[in-house]
Amino acid sequence: MSEHSTYTPGNGLEKWLDERLPIIRFSKEHLMDFPTPKNLNYWWTFGAILVMCLAIQIVTGVILAMHYTPHVSMAFDSVEHIRRDINGGRMIQSFHAVGASMFFAAVYIHIFRGMYFGSYKAPREILWILGVLIFLLMMATAFMGYVLPWGQMSGWAATVITNIFAAIPVIGTPLLELLRGGFSVGNPTLNRFFSLHYLLPFIIAAIVVLHIWALHVPGNNNPVGVDVKDTKRDTLPFHPYYTMKDAFGMVLFLIPFAWFAFFAPDILGHPDNYIEFNSQVTPAHIVPEWYFLPFYAILRAIDFNILFIDSKLGGVIFFGGSILILFFLPWLDTSKVRSGNFRPMFKWFYWLFVVNFVALTYLGAAPAEGIYVLLAKICTAYYFIHFLVILPLLGRIETPRPLPTSISESVLGKAH
Repeated sequence: MSEHSTYTPGNGLEKWLDERLPIIRFSKEHLMDFPTPKNLNYWWTFGAILVMCLAIQIVTGVILAMHYTPHVSMAFDSVEHIRRDINGGRMIQSFHAVGASMFFAAVYIHIFRGMYFGSYKAPREILWILGVLIFLLMMATAFMGYVLPWGQMSGWAATVITNIFAAIPVIGTPLLELLRGGFSVGNPTLNRFFSLHYLLPFIIAAIVVLHIWALHVPGNNNPVGVDVKDTKRDTLPFHPYYTMKDAFGMVLFLIPFAWFAFFAPDILGHPDNYIEFNSQVTPAHIVPEWYFLPFYAILRAIDFNILFIDSKLGGVIFFGGSILILFFLPWLDTSKVRSGNFRPMFKWFYWLFVVNFVALTYLGAAPAEGIYVLLAKICTAYYFIHFLVILPLLGRIETPRPLPTSISESVLGKAH
């Protein structure tokens, strides 16, 4: 029991439960009464939005798994069977497919918000690392899910992406054969991917709990990046102030979500994925889902040998490095100031990085020819320069603007 708890059981049943499993006390202290900075804006609602997205994916995924057949001769037809014959199947499949894109849209906003406001800086490094781990597991889960409909893009994406492992020296080929369950993409691959696609969301949910726990130790960051000085003046209880704000953010987010699911469920998919996979017919352009495109562009940009490293392994190193580098962001950014609002030089480089990331997304979908190849190389170089050169240097040469002395001062300053 907490020493500073203000919770008192309301009746005999609550008292009986509190003495045996203090779950109501826990939720009151750590969820409802949790002191939250009073200046959080709507960019901070994406944590709750992401929990909602994960819940939608798990619920719709479990229902779809009841009707899906993970076999190469039946997978494609079973998805069509779900869409055409199962009661509500078209909507459940649409919400699951659109949900993946909306989940990634929300996670990218959440990550970029964290990068701008310095939410990865001490003492929140573990919080950030757990967040990047969730992102990595999301990518693995989404990739395996994309393979399950067994359309042309599904099968060929599985072939291309699993081939990445073959470039790793010594362990690459055994790892590739273990992942595929054979020498080529086939029924064992589909079974493995279905099992892992079903399992990983529950692992993600467990890490989300750790992520929220890691958030509750130092508390929320805030738009000015100043620590809470006086709990009474600088914070508000999470409920009802932020539960209502989060709920409003979730409703707003569900509007485009519902529009896609009801009116354009297939618009984010690739037309070739509505043709059953044929290992003898290669699509003109093998393109992953939009949320993988920046990293796919980086993978393709390395088409030249680097010293003794051949282009294939070089591409894999840069592809893996582009995600792994995020784990080290708390130490690469040397500035003592958290919020980008008080860092004039950082602001310019941050928005340049955002534009560069959007450009990589576009280039990932473009054919690997002509000017697109050169632009992909330039954008890939800038991606790494931002983390390895610009951020470490900015902390040393930038003169930040003066910070407010407290959260209350920043809030009251806007009111006048």
